[in-house]
Amino acid sequence: MNPFSLVGKTILVTGASSGIGKAIAVSCSQQGATLIITGRNEARLLETLLMLEGEGHEMICADLTKMDELEKMVEGLPKLDGIVCNAGLANPLVLQLTEAEDVDKIMQINALAPIHLTRIVLQQKKLNKGASLVYISSINGNNCAYIGSTIYAASKSALTGFMKGVALELAPRGIRANCINPGMIETDLLKSGSIGQDELEKDRLKYPLKRYGKPEEVAYAAVYLLSDATQWITGSSLLIDGGYTLQ
Repeated sequence: MNPFSLVGKTILVTGASSGIGKAIAVSCSQQGATLIITGRNEARLLETLLMLEGEGHEMICADLTKMDELEKMVEGLPKLDGIVCNAGLANPLVLQLTEAEDVDKIMQINALAPIHLTRIVLQQKKLNKGASLVYISSINGNNCAYIGSTIYAASKSALTGFMKGVALELAPRGIRANCINPGMIETDLLKSGSIGQDELEKDRLKYPLKRYGKPEEVAYAAVYLLSDATQWITGSSLLIDGGYTLQ
């Protein structure tokens, strides 16, 4: 038996319409999982669905910051063997220029949505014994900080703190909870033009491995934490940063 296999497992992945979430969904399907993917952009979510290997996958277009949509989605879910809370927002702003609505939006998407999703899933008894919960956090706020991302850092460190409490509460039921803390990952957001290529190249060189991470490299870590190979790992944060925080 391959302990890294996800055959027979049903996995929910949020924020699966692009970037890290898409890579996680695809990698999980390649390891035999049945996927339920969710996101706000129906067209991009369908693109992810069509990339999944195997059969029986499902997509649900929903805004998880809206409680009615979140509750409706959870009600329709089957029993789950894993959840990857990946949906997130990065909005670089120095604190002095940050408005109340900016704070609310970042906290809602990055911290409150996964908190409420976990809460409602537990209340509706949607997790199988031995399930694994994976939260995509960040090195930002947990291992280091950056100017212009104070609220983002707060949201991600809140998510990590939440994970630790969940891990303790659910341990008696054999349910695990862990975080992945990535450094900068090459996604379409970096190609949007908001940051110049010269500036990005200088930043890449700050990483000991001289590059940013790839979405699939985070996805492989998610597969690992979802698999039976990590049945004795809970309450941990897996650092994937190309050595950035060594410095």
